[in-house]
Amino acid sequence: MNFATRAAELKEAIIAHRHYLHQHAELSFQEKETTAYLVEQLTKLGIPVQSFDDYTGCIATIQGWQPGKTVLLRADIDALPIQENSGVEFESIHPGIMHACGHDCHASMLLGAAQLLWEQREQLKGTVKLLFQAAEEVFVGSHYYWDKGYLSDVDAAMGMHVWPTVDSGKLCVQDGPLMASCDNFKITVHGVSAHGSQPHNGRDAIVAASAIICNLQTIVSRINDPLNSLVVSVGTIKAGTQFNIITDTAVMEGTVRAHTTEARSLVEENMRRIVDATALAMGCTAEIEYNYLEPPVRNDDLALNKIAREAAKTLYGEDVLRSTALATGSEDFSYIMEKIPSSMFVFLGCRDEETGCVYPVHNEKFKINENILPAGAAEYAQFAADYLDKHAGGAGK
Repeated sequence: MNFATRAAELKEAIIAHRHYLHQHAELSFQEKETTAYLVEQLTKLGIPVQSFDDYTGCIATIQGWQPGKTVLLRADIDALPIQENSGVEFESIHPGIMHACGHDCHASMLLGAAQLLWEQREQLKGTVKLLFQAAEEVFVGSHYYWDKGYLSDVDAAMGMHVWPTVDSGKLCVQDGPLMASCDNFKITVHGVSAHGSQPHNGRDAIVAASAIICNLQTIVSRINDPLNSLVVSVGTIKAGTQFNIITDTAVMEGTVRAHTTEARSLVEENMRRIVDATALAMGCTAEIEYNYLEPPVRNDDLALNKIAREAAKTLYGEDVLRSTALATGSEDFSYIMEKIPSSMFVFLGCRDEETGCVYPVHNEKFKINENILPAGAAEYAQFAADYLDKHAGGAGK
């Protein structure tokens, strides 16, 4: 089968899937209607699909007629708490909830790939699992499927994301780091309250917190190797109850992003040292909660990356391939990549200035040119088929 040609024939069906999912956007862990729709569409095709009583999302399995390895294709399905202002005719019917990160696109493309691979199952030399994953936006959605053992037989995996810095319809398959890790922290500063006119009688938690925020940036500028990208950002600070009171408590929360294990691993120890010393210098104390969430997205299996690139060229020629700058955003698929080392991640470009598709993800005006959707479905399918062909004759896990 020519997957590019067949995907083009399925274009209207793939777009229809996307419109339904976009209109019925649901937040993380609440994707019940989305899951029901996915199960219904997969069942109509005749594809076996597993859903869960205690969790959203589903896993479809296409068993090839010949034995071999098992490859996983993954799409996320949750939306964001954003009031949509994209101007499309099929805007979300749920106030304050929008598919502003393209997960509706990923799910509809994977539904298209499911049909392509199901029609090709007689020629498949192994098994394809299709994971429609819940709760990517809260960084822990992928854990359930691995931790419960549903992916324990997978030999290789691929994820994909529409990406607004890459030209519409182009595919980005890069070696090495692609997206950053994501960790978060909460710092609570304890001082002594006093009247605002008599600060000397207290220990100002706000002043201490301000100094801590500034000093934390030395982790990036003076401790980290400048050749290793690192972000330490404080996103919230909550303190005080009234204008004339020296407050005794300030609470800050923030995020840490890194592309390398080296940069990621140096932050917590140095943060604790800086926070404790700065608070002490101000006559205060402080405590830190530090949470490791997701590792970086890294395409380190060069042989697998080559399969994905060759699949793209088979479909659309050499010119379809592009590169892009590293992203400091994070991606929950990295947890699966950590568990399944033979994994990789692809960007599908969605930037199209002629049609106004220029807004970043997580923006109320984010939209795509839907002509790209068949390309995503075809890349999913071609990659899976090519991986199984290349490893034909080898037993799976």
